[in-house]
Amino acid sequence: MVEGQGAAQQRELQGQGYGADAVELEYRPTVGDYTSALRARRRVSRASRIQLGVVGGVAVFVALEGVVALAGGEVPVFPLVWMVFSALLIGFMPWLQARQVSRVFERQGVFRVRVTDAGVSVATDNTTASINWAAQPRYREKPDIFVLFSADKNATCFTVLPKRAARTPADVERLRAILDRNVTRA
Repeated sequence: MVEGQGAAQQRELQGQGYGADAVELEYRPTVGDYTSALRARRRVSRASRIQLGVVGGVAVFVALEGVVALAGGEVPVFPLVWMVFSALLIGFMPWLQARQVSRVFERQGVFRVRVTDAGVSVATDNTTASINWAAQPRYREKPDIFVLFSADKNATCFTVLPKRAARTPADVERLRAILDRNVTRA
């Protein structure tokens, strides 16, 4: 029944004249999709930029402490361990978060997405949702995905549109054109 509701919603959008330039995607989300999306989110989220700045500042402080200790003839074990840990934490954080997020979306099954000039319709085995462009007015393109972001300063809501889900390379170009017409690049 839920699948039928998503199909009815998509037919309604087609009836409003949006079917001519629609792009349809069908995919199962992967950890890689969400890792890439969370890395893209770092560039648009104020909280993520602050977090990176704080961790980077601590890493610089620890590096300076290590240099001072080396100048005094000591071998600074703690600062070296902290620098390696910080670098690994920064690098792996999106992947760790993506694993958590993907567990939720794996239960949804196959995602069927329709992107038109009216917005984005998402139907899964368990849910349907319609997102208009005002709800997610900006996007970022990565080599493997497009990510739509909410307007709030921390980009708390986002929608992942994997390029691999497009039926043809021309669909990726059409999707980019729809996004460029309706939302701004972040």
